Amino acid sequence: MAKKTRQQNRKRKPRKAIAIYHDMKVYENFERSALRIFECIKQAEKSSPGAPRFLYVDIQGHRNEAGGYDRDAFELIQDFALGFLVDYLTEIHTPLYGARNPRKQRNDIPDVLRINHPDDGSKYGYDAGALGVQPREKKPVKRKTAPTVRAIADYLGMDEAACLVCWRRPVERAHVVPAALGGSMDVRNFALLCRDHHAEAPDVADAESFWAWIDYAELRDSPDKWVDAPEEVKELLRRHDVRMGKEPREPLSFFSAVKEELKSLYGWTDGDLASVAWPELMDEFHRVLDAATGRHFSIDKKASTYAWAYDIALRRVKGDIRRVVRDAP
Repeated sequence: MAKKTRQQNRKRKPRKAIAIYHDMKVYENFERSALRIFECIKQAEKSSPGAPRFLYVDIQGHRNEAGGYDRDAFELIQDFALGFLVDYLTEIHTPLYGARNPRKQRNDIPDVLRINHPDDGSKYGYDAGALGVQPREKKPVKRKTAPTVRAIADYLGMDEAACLVCWRRPVERAHVVPAALGGSMDVRNFALLCRDHHAEAPDVADAESFWAWIDYAELRDSPDKWVDAPEEVKELLRRHDVRMGKEPREPLSFFSAVKEELKSLYGWTDGDLASVAWPELMDEFHRVLDAATGRHFSIDKKASTYAWAYDIALRRVKGDIRRVVRDAP
């Protein structure tokens, strides 16, 4: 009888809940944030099948003209988290709303998340056909001087001003869309970068492509963030096998650096590089370079700017002027 009671108690023992936290950084758009949260939920179900899942979302930046959240942040909270993900969670907590799933948490999480944007005339993605300037802020505040570093840090949600990529100081104010291309002095058109990453960042007409590069560079250089960390933090990271400091590598030639970004950031394959009609592509590349890129620090060539221009040129050659579908792997 006692044995049976112990077995019943074991059956009643609740599974440990899993907390999933995502901080939507200013450089993450809706697609990147949604895919990352989705992958975290899939991984949680894989590691702890059926365990209650609690999602916590924070948001940095992503402010609109009225001081509320912009379209990407609002879409992530309202349409994606509360409209879709809630079925696969027990509770959701966001800066705007919190919700408990009124039904039993579903655990049949789809293998693939497919994001389609409505064909309603909305501007999703950079229009490679028009080659216009596409800032993130639709109605920039009119001012003639750049905001202070402190004001930019406040907008970015940072307690202390530091490089968004490597966390080092001092920092410089980096235009998202260069002033030479029509970028404004609105605080939303600025990032904080160290001198090295400022010199690397692309000078292009599309704000989201600039932020996508920041996201890419932050992931690429993330081990460098911990080099100057306190020793107790380093010890904690060592116990969790977190790599600290970038591994030394041979310096790349300029075009090799461009190819690396085309593959890592824009998803080009060796097949794309081998099959492309280079004479036609180069004509489009120079049109893009002349119409939609700038020059910063008197640097004639930047790998990040050239990679963006090649990608836009390829989309123009293929007729794929607007990308609107994203699939989670």
